[in-house]
Amino acid sequence: MARIIKRQPEVAIAALSEEGRNHFIISGVDPMKTILMTGAAGGVATFLRRELAEYSLRLSDVRVVTDLGDNETFVASDLTELEAVTAAAEGCDGIIHLGGMSDEQPWEDILNANIVGCRNVYEAARTQGVKRVIFASSNHAVGFYRRDETISVDVTTKPDTRYGVSKAFGEAMGSLYADKYGVGGLAIRIGNVDQRPADVRRLAIWLSPRDLAQLVRIGLEHPDIHFEIVYGMSDNKRSWWDNANATRLGYQPQDRSEDWAKEILADGARDTDDDAAETYQGGTFVSLEDGGGRVPDLC
Repeated sequence: MARIIKRQPEVAIAALSEEGRNHFIISGVDPMKTILMTGAAGGVATFLRRELAEYSLRLSDVRVVTDLGDNETFVASDLTELEAVTAAAEGCDGIIHLGGMSDEQPWEDILNANIVGCRNVYEAARTQGVKRVIFASSNHAVGFYRRDETISVDVTTKPDTRYGVSKAFGEAMGSLYADKYGVGGLAIRIGNVDQRPADVRRLAIWLSPRDLAQLVRIGLEHPDIHFEIVYGMSDNKRSWWDNANATRLGYQPQDRSEDWAKEILADGARDTDDDAAETYQGGTFVSLEDGGGRVPDLC
């Protein structure tokens, strides 16, 4: 059994704004203790695990995670099996749902891993009395908005792929389970999580691991969250997203993509020769389809 690290609430909320920290401390809200993380073998989970040492993390995936930290345990679980997901969620205070297909795949794969699997996570949360679910949504749920417009979290979803459709579905499930069953939730429309932005598009959508961790903590700990959607981005000057809802919840990003802009833009202002990919926020995802892509609406 892994040793659980116990820390004071102030440690868990250290990344929040001063106003947010005071709100949590005055409210007397303790941080969650045991958190189930699905998709724990994936890249985003690997980044996030390093940032969440104040929690007892129960890692879950179909692939075995062996490099466990002192605050981590592992349980093998297939998202398509409701009984297995329910067992993994037993006794948990929150779920960080990162599992499923992380890019475009054939419909049957998306259906099983991202839609059936997502339903199972929310149903497990309901039956096990889990207080909060953090859903890793994606910018691809709104990928067919143009880059020359700024969108808020309230826009109608415009998915760019079957993968994007599954993320819009997950957001809808979060809303349903909050309204109907009282499972609090935060959907984070993640841009791209990495140590630094890799190209021109990611100057607009980059999210550092520690800023992602801050959003996750807000989702787990904020006393007033019912169901909310925020954009998963750092302090990005070139962003296409209005993240006022995250700011309202106390989010104060610590990292900025502009620090790499000069280096990245030295190679040019475009990442691809695909006009659709350069027109829409979803990038190359808008063109992913058998038989070619589509002509962008340049009007």
